[in-house]
Amino acid sequence: MSTDRLSAAFAALADPTRRAILARLAMGEATVGQLAEPFAMSLPAVSKHLKVLERAGLITRGREAQWRPCRIEPGPLKDVAGWLEHYRRFWDESFDRLDQYLQQLQEGGGGDGPRQ
Repeated sequence: MSTDRLSAAFAALADPTRRAILARLAMGEATVGQLAEPFAMSLPAVSKHLKVLERAGLITRGREAQWRPCRIEPGPLKDVAGWLEHYRRFWDESFDRLDQYLQQLQEGGGGDGPRQ
């Protein structure tokens, strides 16, 4: 995924309403009206959120007669997860080092870790 697409995905995911919409769409496709039900906002406001998600490639909107069902697109989310995976490994390694240091302290070894 290009940096611009990744930035668009993160920008879209930054809003809790859009994350809630994606969580709903993870259960299956839905119409704008169905997506708007749990929110205290107008249909046009929900439509604006959907446009942001659509521009980021996180959802698509179909056309079935007068209905425009929305569905989640997993590809961009997989790309975001892949990007985050690098940092998850960093966090895991950092926590492992911290755990080793704490074990040394508990065993009375003191370690050569940071002092305050």
